[in-house]
Amino acid sequence: MRTDDDPTATPTDTDPRLLVLHLLRLGGFVAADRVARGTGLDVDVVTGILETARADGLATERSGRISGWVLTPDGRAAHAALLAEELDRRGAQAAVEEASTAFLALNEPFKALCTRWQMLPDGSINDHGDAAYDASVVEDLGPVHERVVALTARLAGTLPRYDRYPRAFTAARERLLAGDRKAFAAPLSESYHDAWMELHQDLLSTLGRERSAADGH
Repeated sequence: MRTDDDPTATPTDTDPRLLVLHLLRLGGFVAADRVARGTGLDVDVVTGILETARADGLATERSGRISGWVLTPDGRAAHAALLAEELDRRGAQAAVEEASTAFLALNEPFKALCTRWQMLPDGSINDHGDAAYDASVVEDLGPVHERVVALTARLAGTLPRYDRYPRAFTAARERLLAGDRKAFAAPLSESYHDAWMELHQDLLSTLGRERSAADGH
């Protein structure tokens, strides 16, 4: 069995219950199969944890045109307690603070790239008809990508559950390079922007903070 300071630890060394509740907190409204992909847990394990969370009043499932799971207020409180316990047990406060500072230095440059992806220099909406323009934005994503992958990989050495972010960012970028335009900033499509927003909330939640003006958007 791996120990907390094992450098080969993986996200599944984290309490599976925390992983599942955490994905619900980050996504807000998440289908079970998406939780399974994000946590690396088998879907049957995820389903069992979700059903237990529902019985305990920590999560509820909504059905309709879009179906998914969401934390209840009690679920948010339980999730926050689990994060605080993990942070203390692993002695990870300093590592998360460092990662948060590095992330915030990248946040404005990434937001500017998203604006360029969505809008042309003249202020009109980018219809993605200019392949050279789109290619220039994707190219400029490269340095940001390298830095966010590096900072999350470092943090994963202390908190293994952050190991999913290098994979998520790389998968979205590879889709983008292959021509999938949704992979940049389309919401609810496992895009680069989706992963970015989840990481931002993850760092804030792990530190027990609410978003402020200093954190950007």
